[in-house]
Amino acid sequence: MITHLRGRIIDKSPTQVVIECNGVGYLVLISLNTFGKLPADEAVFLFTHHQVREDAQTLYGFADELERVLFRMLISVSGVGASTAQVVLSSMSPAELKSALVTENVAAMQSIKGIGAKTAQRIIIDLKGKAATLDVGEEFSVGISNTVRDEALTALDVLGFPKQKSEKVVDAVLSRDSSLTLEALIKQALNNI
Repeated sequence: MITHLRGRIIDKSPTQVVIECNGVGYLVLISLNTFGKLPADEAVFLFTHHQVREDAQTLYGFADELERVLFRMLISVSGVGASTAQVVLSSMSPAELKSALVTENVAAMQSIKGIGAKTAQRIIIDLKGKAATLDVGEEFSVGISNTVRDEALTALDVLGFPKQKSEKVVDAVLSRDSSLTLEALIKQALNNI
C-alpha cells in the first residue's frame, strides 16, 4: 500500500498531478482543496490513498491527513465511491463538510453533483458522529492565474460535466466576479451546474 509520496511535481492540473519519485512518475488524482495547497515550487509531499480494483490501480492524493481521513470516511459509506468523494472534497472545504455533517445539513450535501436525498441522508447518518471528533483547521486559497477559466473548464470536464454547460456556468460566475481564485471559481461553478 502506498501511503505517501515525496518528490517533485512534473505536471499538475486542478484534478491531477504527476509526481516523480526516484525516476518513477506517479499519476495522482487530487481534489480542488489539495490543488489549492500545492506548493509553488516543484517539491511536494502528498498523503495518498491507494485503491486497487480488478481493472485498475488508482492513487488519490491529499495535501494533509485530514482530507485523507474525510475521503476514507466518505468512501466507507454505502453508495459513495472514490469519484463521488473527490467531487465532495472539491465542492466543500473540510470545515464546510464537517459543518454540514454535524448540523445534518441535507440541502448542503444535496447541492453536490451526484448526491441525491437518500445518499445525503446516508452520508450524514453514517458520518455525523465521526465528523464531530475531527479537528478542522483553516483552508488555503490558490493564487490568481491568467488561465483560471481554462483550468476550471478542464477540471469540470474531468469531473464529467458537459463542456457547453460548464462554459456557460463558468462565464456567468466570472461575469459576477472576475477576481475569483481557481478553487473558488470551480466551487461556485459546481454549485450552479
